[in-house]
Amino acid sequence: MTRSDTAGAAHDGGDGPAGERGRRVGRARATAAALVSALVLLVAGAGWLYLRLNGDITTFGEDGLSRDRPAAGGGTNVLVIGSDSRAGRNRRLGGGEGDVGRSDTAFLLHVYGDGRHALAVSFPRDALMQIPPCRLPDGRWTPQRPAAMFNSAFTVGRTANGNPACTQNTVERLTGLRVDHTVVVDFAGFATLTTAVGGVSVCLPQDVYEGDLDPHRAVRGRLVFPRGPQTVSGQRALDYVRLRHGLGDGSDIGRIKRQQAFTAALIKKVRARGMNPSALFPLARAATAAMTVDPGLGSADRLLAFALSMKDVDLHNTKFLTLPWRYQGARVAVVHPDADRLWSALRADRPVDGAAARPGAKDDGKAGLPAPAPQAPPSTGGVGIAVYNGTTAPGLAAHAAAELRAVGFNVTRTDTAATQQHTATVIAYGAGQQGPARTVARYFPGAVLQQTTAPGVTLILGRDYADGPALGAGAPAERAAGAARSAADDPCSDLSYG
Repeated sequence: MTRSDTAGAAHDGGDGPAGERGRRVGRARATAAALVSALVLLVAGAGWLYLRLNGDITTFGEDGLSRDRPAAGGGTNVLVIGSDSRAGRNRRLGGGEGDVGRSDTAFLLHVYGDGRHALAVSFPRDALMQIPPCRLPDGRWTPQRPAAMFNSAFTVGRTANGNPACTQNTVERLTGLRVDHTVVVDFAGFATLTTAVGGVSVCLPQDVYEGDLDPHRAVRGRLVFPRGPQTVSGQRALDYVRLRHGLGDGSDIGRIKRQQAFTAALIKKVRARGMNPSALFPLARAATAAMTVDPGLGSADRLLAFALSMKDVDLHNTKFLTLPWRYQGARVAVVHPDADRLWSALRADRPVDGAAARPGAKDDGKAGLPAPAPQAPPSTGGVGIAVYNGTTAPGLAAHAAAELRAVGFNVTRTDTAATQQHTATVIAYGAGQQGPARTVARYFPGAVLQQTTAPGVTLILGRDYADGPALGAGAPAERAAGAARSAADDPCSDLSYG
């Protein structure tokens, strides 16, 4: 074969060695071209998705933030606000009444500096606290209010989308923590997100009917949620987290516990899908269309970067806690110094309830809220105590019953008294029960002892207890905050206060 024949054979892809090399090179080039094409498509698709996400993200102005803010500390603090706005797509999902944006759900997420622990602290909507000066839509600033409900901060200015800057100012004033980012999620965004993850596992302590969703209904209606574990998304997920009536003591505190369980289950579902951009993109697309954030999170890359920064926080180290509280009449008061110790620990990036540790620190569980001191149970002689709420304050009987059980009493019943105008707490006792009644009275200073013909001991709670419920020296510290919930906990555990 001549040189020209060899060259031709090679060029034509013959059976010689050169021909085989030619086929391999051709296949390699084709494969490379396919890979390059795929990369171009992926990059172009990602770019389009970034543009789509960026176009969907709404930010609120920083001009409403206080001029006197706390200094930055260890870790990152993110305020998450659930909005009941009826604006836009929210109207068909049953947002709050009227045209003013409201919020009954808020928590502060502290991501520790070690990047491996996080703690979310929920704020009861009825908690009384100082609302600092807040900016109105016309640029004027309101005077501070010394004892207003926490959720009233979001309604300052009475706009359709609420006032997240005012809520952020309130949280910073209360905690002394600098809020690094604020995120507002409305009904539509929440419903879409729960659908995008394929539903969230929840649990109900009892059957729930239509009348429980709407207490103004004249009839009980059909069964909406059966008792036990189930998966919810969209409208049903909204109905679950908004449930209050017909469960536990019907209080907002009970609802907070179920919302914490829901958030834990949602985090578990998201992590199961993978903490990487390809898994997070669809969720980001579902959420951003109905999300309002501070300017620091106002782009797709910043949102995704923040989400990915939490990839090393496992479920056991993601904890939930409620602001230390007690009932004050029909409202909720912040319990001091328990709350002060909580905020002090977070400002120093120290562990709370064993929830986290700053980088290099030993998590010895000594910082933050102390465990309640062990109490010797009182001697009640086996006498049962019936507890009745003699006021209009919601959940009072369940609250007192929990405290009584915690110190060793046998509570046989909780209910509402025949009249709800009791000023003083009354301890009624039957024949031979004066001793046990006096033991109960040790935990209710100022209570009135009355002998009756009914057997056993009956406790009727009055306004004096509603205005400052505390069981004397024997009051368990857990009334103020409770134990932290982990995202790894059973979704059916600890669902309802009361």
